[in-house]
Amino acid sequence: MRKLIPYLKNKYVLTSIAFLVWISFFDRNDLITQYKLKNQLNKLNEEKAFFIEEIKKDSNELLELKTNPKTLEKFGREKYLMKKDNEEIFVVITKEKEKK
Repeated sequence: MRKLIPYLKNKYVLTSIAFLVWISFFDRNDLITQYKLKNQLNKLNEEKAFFIEEIKKDSNELLELKTNPKTLEKFGREKYLMKKDNEEIFVVITKEKEKK
């Protein structure tokens, strides 16, 4: 401890310590803010990867709908309840869908 006291009396060491404390805790870009920003960046990168994957799936589905008439008919029947002139449609609602 006695060896440390002369160094603490040095104005350059005191200035450096004060500067480090200021940058670490009181500055606009302090350590806590940097940590939060890094976490937010990681979340956004995960969302970006998810949406890129979803775009790929949707692009493949769109291509399939444009090129395959059977897929287009299936899509129309499932999503929009389309039917042929001589058909009837019965919609079955389960309890899980009622809760939503």
